[in-house]
Amino acid sequence: MRVLHVASEVAPYAKTGGLADVVGALPGALAQLGADVTVVAPRYRSTNPEKLGLARWLRSVPVTVGGESLDVGVYEGRPPGGAKVRVYLVDHPPSFDRAGIYGAPGGDDYPDNARRFTILGRAALALCAMTEGGWPQIIHGHDWQAGPALLYARGATGDLTPPKTVFTIHNLAYRGLFPSSIVEELGLPPELYTPDGYEFYGEVSLLKAGLVVADAITTVSPRYAREIQTPEHGVGLDGLLRARADRLSGIINGVDYDVWSPERDPNLAVTYSRDEPHGKRTCKVALQRELGLPSRPETPLCGTISRLVDQKGFDLLLAALPTLLEGDLQMVVLGTGDPTIERALTELAAKHKTKLVVRIAYDDGLAHRIEAGCDLFLMPSRFEPCGLNQLYSLRYGTPPIVRATGGLEDTIVDYEPRSRTGTGFKFEAYTPEALLEAWRRALTVYREAPAEFQALRRRGMAQDFSWKTSAQRYLALYQRLLDPTR
Repeated sequence: MRVLHVASEVAPYAKTGGLADVVGALPGALAQLGADVTVVAPRYRSTNPEKLGLARWLRSVPVTVGGESLDVGVYEGRPPGGAKVRVYLVDHPPSFDRAGIYGAPGGDDYPDNARRFTILGRAALALCAMTEGGWPQIIHGHDWQAGPALLYARGATGDLTPPKTVFTIHNLAYRGLFPSSIVEELGLPPELYTPDGYEFYGEVSLLKAGLVVADAITTVSPRYAREIQTPEHGVGLDGLLRARADRLSGIINGVDYDVWSPERDPNLAVTYSRDEPHGKRTCKVALQRELGLPSRPETPLCGTISRLVDQKGFDLLLAALPTLLEGDLQMVVLGTGDPTIERALTELAAKHKTKLVVRIAYDDGLAHRIEAGCDLFLMPSRFEPCGLNQLYSLRYGTPPIVRATGGLEDTIVDYEPRSRTGTGFKFEAYTPEALLEAWRRALTVYREAPAEFQALRRRGMAQDFSWKTSAQRYLALYQRLLDPTR
């Protein structure tokens, strides 16, 4: 089975969030199950081809966008770690050799993003058509940036058979909205610019394009698949999703345990495991030292690693933190995002220098050390399609405090003291009071029932969210598309 994944970011080549982790791991898991997998993504300025073992094609790929003929370069390679996956990075410097992936750092999105990712979609199909035996049976697109690829895949290229298509929603809130003028400018199929197609209240939605034309739609947790069919979470697309509910399913993301496991993580001061957990205490002291916090092994240390945006619940966190920081607590926040949130967190940290550290950065090594060194991990999201950090936290013995939404609800079991079950702490209402109550429950177990807290950690570390199970579900979906009698 030949499968092509098209995405705007793929770890380790480029990453702003969980999308890159998913597209960096799922293809390899599919390949282990016997699929012939290709991944196509842009080559950005931040990507070092030589360091990542990528070789440049001597020939270019001809691409037509809105009547304009372009020649794009291609870098080819295999992912680090030996996965049997072909990776092609589309090299078009006017489009992708920029300071940021989607927009200038700290600024708005690039105004020509529709054109940039239309070039990606056109190039993905063109280079597969040029490669002997490379034309896919399945095209799997991820988020709105892959919408153009699915639109163009509707028609055959020469005598090639149109592939079946799968479209995965990683976050429905990013709808890929652009002026209607791009229909002609980019050569999008004009017959689909209708309310039943990719038109969205007088604009073009490239996310809607993927939803309309895909043979199957997936999202990254069963709960989120249900939530996006409601007005509260459907961002104006809930009606379409309800109409296509027979093609919509939720498949939980997996974790690449070759990258995220405390037993072998090279980023840590020492390694540790479920059976030999003592190194976690050393990781905590090392993290406190790295962050400039007082070395207090008994003080609870809580972390969060996130895009600093409203979706992630930072209004709740900013409302709750002053109360919590009155007690014996340390906190670290790592991420970038909304300048208003960045400024508010930085100002609060300046007032609580011995208790709160805020790092406005993307730092993968520090992210690993936060997972290992913290006692608790916080994810108070307004909505969360799946989430990965709560899964990393389980593996690192760092019980998560989460709001019961989307994938957080699907993957974390609330601690129940009487039955001594659960893997973390959950709250329902989107209020600072509900967050504080869950946080206090967690701190009470940490301080007053250390044996229970250790058992909670061990249960989390025993959870298995490896990619194999998720990949098997995707493979079964592909097989049903190719053979509906299955």
